[in-house]
Amino acid sequence: MASRRVTRKWEVFAGRNRFWCDGRLMTAPHPGVFALTLALICGTCALHFAFDCPFLAARVSAAVPAVGAALFALTLSALLRTALSDPGIIPRAAAAEAAALEAGEAAPGGRPPPRAREVLVRGRAVKLKYCFTCKMFRPPRASHCSLCDNCVDRFDHHCPWVGNCVGKRNYRYFYTFVVSLSFLAVFVFACAVTHLALLARGAGLAAALRATPASAVAAAVCFLSVWSVLGLAGFHTYLASTDQTTNEDIKGSFSTRRGVSNPNPYSRGNACANCWHVLCGPLAPSLIDRRGVFTIDVKDELPASFVRVLSAPPAPAAAAPAPAPWPGAGSYSNLFEGGSPARHAYMNRSLDLDPVPLATSPPPRRAPPPAALSASRLRLLHDTTMIDAALDLDEPEPPPHLPPLAPVHAPRALSAL
Repeated sequence: MASRRVTRKWEVFAGRNRFWCDGRLMTAPHPGVFALTLALICGTCALHFAFDCPFLAARVSAAVPAVGAALFALTLSALLRTALSDPGIIPRAAAAEAAALEAGEAAPGGRPPPRAREVLVRGRAVKLKYCFTCKMFRPPRASHCSLCDNCVDRFDHHCPWVGNCVGKRNYRYFYTFVVSLSFLAVFVFACAVTHLALLARGAGLAAALRATPASAVAAAVCFLSVWSVLGLAGFHTYLASTDQTTNEDIKGSFSTRRGVSNPNPYSRGNACANCWHVLCGPLAPSLIDRRGVFTIDVKDELPASFVRVLSAPPAPAAAAPAPAPWPGAGSYSNLFEGGSPARHAYMNRSLDLDPVPLATSPPPRRAPPPAALSASRLRLLHDTTMIDAALDLDEPEPPPHLPPLAPVHAPRALSAL
């Protein structure tokens, strides 16, 4: 029996990224420049190992090939990790989640919902912008890449040389690649110049160039690229020491404006702490789950708390207890015997899909005033008894669903007087 093919989430991914090896690797939509970068690095190092290293290992030191191999391995691994990994893509909001957000944020009067929010980050207000493509409010420091068509957490920039966005999950590898490439370019250039200088000591420069043209090509490539690579390494060292991104530095997000300072709320206070947090801090997990199994059920796109609430059956309405018969006289304690406790008016019903409305009770009926006594009888009661204060008390009112009490009359003994 043939097994049914499983659809992975990377096959229906909404962005423009390209996936390789069944979703295990991902790049930008146009990785051609990345292929050029890979060819320049591997080709230059191949010339170095083929022509310069054997000569320098015999004439200078045997450690030259080992150092070159270590720098090349570090540079290549950092480049591949930067280019083929998730930079920190934030999943788009599901259709139901986006509709709920639109309905919840809608302003009164039919106006469209606000497209910005403000949150406090270490006591400073940070604006959250709404992404019309991903249908969500972007987290702080996130931005939408127009080339990859994704929102990236802690977006730094889109680098065509590595063929990927640089964000929260691959910035440390990008920084390692830039710094190691700087050392590798300087090392290869120095080895090529040394090789040519040793050959030209007796025969001249022209003879040295004819003897090893590969060293001249490697030196030329390194000389033309080392300046930009060194400048890029220094710039990103500054960004890491201040805990900024390229996007924030270009926009001047934390620069002084009109004489008012705007400090960086993400900074740890010193360069060492910032570098440790940016380059050596915990690595956030990927949020897109590109190798997960794709299902048609919309509930798979919602948070787990939403799914639990939507799947729960509505709570049945509680039946009102039958009213107890009014005894007519005696104690009031039997009014609350045998009945269920009343529903509290402030009971939390926030998770009910169809909240049960609270029953509104009619206003209580007031009991009729007692029968009036004549002046002579009141004077007699005042002189003979001590119950004149009791005449000011109202009769207890029965519950609203019961008939009122019978009017109180004076005792027969007092009426006979």
